[in-house]
Amino acid sequence: MPPTLASLVHHSALKLTVRAGEDRLDAPVRWAHASELADPVPYMEGGELLLITALKLDAEDREAMRRYVRRLAGAGVVGLGFAVGVHYDDIPEALVEAAREEGLPLLEVPRRTPFLAISKAVSAAIAADQYRAVTAGFAAQRELTRHALTDGPEGLLAALASQVDGWAALYDASGAVVAAAPDWAGRRAARLTVEVTRLRDRPAPVSSVVAGPENEDRVELHSLGTGRRPRAALAVGTASAPGTAERYAVHSAVALLTLTTERSRSLHAAEQRIGAAVLRMLLAGEPDHARAVAGDLYGGLLDAPFRIIVAQGVADGDALGALAESAESAAARSGEAVLVVPEGERLVVLAADGGTVVGACCDHAAAREAARKADDDELVVGLSAPAGPITASAAYKQAEQALSVARRRGRVLVEHEQMAAGSVLPLLADDAVKAFADGLLRALRDHDATGRGDLVASLRAWLSRHGQWDAAAADLGVHRHTLRYRMRRVEEILGRSLDDPDVRMELWLALKATSADTA
Repeated sequence: MPPTLASLVHHSALKLTVRAGEDRLDAPVRWAHASELADPVPYMEGGELLLITALKLDAEDREAMRRYVRRLAGAGVVGLGFAVGVHYDDIPEALVEAAREEGLPLLEVPRRTPFLAISKAVSAAIAADQYRAVTAGFAAQRELTRHALTDGPEGLLAALASQVDGWAALYDASGAVVAAAPDWAGRRAARLTVEVTRLRDRPAPVSSVVAGPENEDRVELHSLGTGRRPRAALAVGTASAPGTAERYAVHSAVALLTLTTERSRSLHAAEQRIGAAVLRMLLAGEPDHARAVAGDLYGGLLDAPFRIIVAQGVADGDALGALAESAESAAARSGEAVLVVPEGERLVVLAADGGTVVGACCDHAAAREAARKADDDELVVGLSAPAGPITASAAYKQAEQALSVARRRGRVLVEHEQMAAGSVLPLLADDAVKAFADGLLRALRDHDATGRGDLVASLRAWLSRHGQWDAAAADLGVHRHTLRYRMRRVEEILGRSLDDPDVRMELWLALKATSADTA
């Protein structure tokens, strides 16, 4: 503990006597300072024991002393030491009364006790307290290191909670609670997820102090990791601001957990390299070799139905990293195996069909879809249908096809199953298709614009009736010979035969594309 007024009073060499404020002697003393200024307040920081001889004070003026003492108390001065036998043989009663009224401790300093002795005593006590704090901090660091090596992050958190007489929690990159100590702290830590997420969005390293849930305690949040984006976070909850020794313990925990995080990143990078090799073997049609390389790393992931996710984003952006974090955090919480392979501007995820990882990726994409701007194309995701090791290559192509459709439609996520179950017509909205359709039908539209017939409408009616002359003519309200004449004109203008099924297909798609564009 730092020195207090009480410890100075009990110091046998100082011979101090308490004249007022006896009930406030437990106040800590940050420094002892001598000043004969009539108003020393501008030079006070708070926590000082002010030493005076009243050289420039009228210490017998009651109103002057009330104002003087009131200013000192307002500035945070914890005590006033008055040297007797210099200008006054005793402390004037006006000053004693003012100190009693304000509750400011007033100490009588005998003539034989120099102010320097008091300052040296305070300085020595502060130095001793700091030495004890540093020693305790080193002891805490050794204890935390031992627990980190033998018990992992869980043991380190338990030791830290004991050191600070509070609680501690570790969060992953997504803001989810990984571990907490004591056991009851997990629920309290989970209510700080929003604050941890805000911390993650700021450049590392970063820390902040927040009020605990329902103001139950004071919580410090610290980012973990050496990269630009925090890889994890530490929360430390205490009843009040930690002291020097507790501060050493917190900083040691941050350093140890950062080392653990960086080591995990190295292992994670190695796993990704293995995952890339496994993926290449699957796509090459070598599932047995893929299983042999994967070993137990991915559990039964390669034997159960899985889905492949292919995502594309800006190479120097955070969109792919955020998606990878969502997938890996979901896997860590659920215990599922997941294969995540970064490929430059692409990210490939192989996860169990129906599992939490696929759901987390879809939820992440949905959240980005809801928050995206009109010109935001930072992330596009394609999701394959369920597949197995033998059909992994086909599933990868499905995901790529879905990715391409998502990009054309301006969507964040498209599932391949949605494409197969839906209509081909939305695909005609592509600009290249529209340009082809306009070019193919332009000559017919130019002909109709002269008022010499309605070839486009006649062509649409004839194609919709599968070339049945009577039905199409009835739809148009013309004689079937008139319709035959118009179809010959279409062939002459386009230079194509309507007997060719490919020509009919192209014309029908062109009509659908242009009609969808004008609708």
